[in-house]
Amino acid sequence: MLDNSSRTATRDPLTEMLRGLRLEGVDYARYRMAAPWCLLFPAQAAARFHFMAERGCWLRTPEGEWHRLEQGDAVLMPRGAEHALASEPSAQAKPLGRCAFEACCGEIADAHGGGDGEDVQFFSASLCFNVDAQHPLLRMMPELMWVHEMAVHEPAIPPLLSTMSCELALDRVGAGGILTRLADVVAAALIRSWVERGCGSPTGWVAAARDPDIGRVLAAIHLDPSGDWTVEALAGVMHASRSAFAERFAAIVGETPARYVAQVRMHQARQWLVRDRIKIAVVARRLGYDSEASFSRAFKRVIGAPPSRFRAGETLGPPLLSGPLPPSSVAPQDHGEP
Repeated sequence: MLDNSSRTATRDPLTEMLRGLRLEGVDYARYRMAAPWCLLFPAQAAARFHFMAERGCWLRTPEGEWHRLEQGDAVLMPRGAEHALASEPSAQAKPLGRCAFEACCGEIADAHGGGDGEDVQFFSASLCFNVDAQHPLLRMMPELMWVHEMAVHEPAIPPLLSTMSCELALDRVGAGGILTRLADVVAAALIRSWVERGCGSPTGWVAAARDPDIGRVLAAIHLDPSGDWTVEALAGVMHASRSAFAERFAAIVGETPARYVAQVRMHQARQWLVRDRIKIAVVARRLGYDSEASFSRAFKRVIGAPPSRFRAGETLGPPLLSGPLPPSSVAPQDHGEP
């Protein structure tokens, strides 16, 4: 038998990073719409999941193309891109915010609307990833994932969707929680299938994550962003000298270890500020900064705005991990950065 350290060493580093990636339901609703109808779903930070329970409808993709969704079909927008659902492409659009919702079977909100034509029923969920939308894995995902394409490689998906359909039809207490968990599993299966099939690209960050040596380093950083990741410590993960590690990391990842660690840490900091509402001083201490002021300066260099903006509820900001940072973005050495 392998001990725990051996199992960890033989695990795919990308799989290591996926271990901590999950979805958390934030709201969900059942839509009963009568033709003609068209709902506009605005762009949002959370992922969006749709499942057609009865009959079908048309989907306008983020690229503006119309595609038919049949009964039993499901789609996932990992980054919550703008799109529309309609009884037919020519139906007059109505913003989602103008829909009337009412409580139903405990946790599910019911929405009715449209005209006096054929009814359609579908389930929609807004699902928050436990990581920022600018995490490199999320940024590389397509705007739209089609369940019927992935189900070929994930035989467990069709039974899960069938169970979702039954829950929607039964109107039982607790159906909302069960539906959210089912949507969570379906979304996780979709992402796993996408990763196993190559993530759509053999180059870039995924290629770096799959490198046997650099992949271990990336996994270590992402699994413990607040760790004391000096260059020496990271070189130890790769079992290489400091200079050999630094040179290889920069060649494969495209930036220095210090810059990459700084970005991952600020990515985590923004999550703590926005999602968990943690105080700036507490975040600074968690990441090993000597003072709130030094953390705030480092945060602004990477994110482009002070942490106070995000602590106050403002979540918009420049992309993280979108490319090499200028030299001035490297965090100072006095608080544990590499």
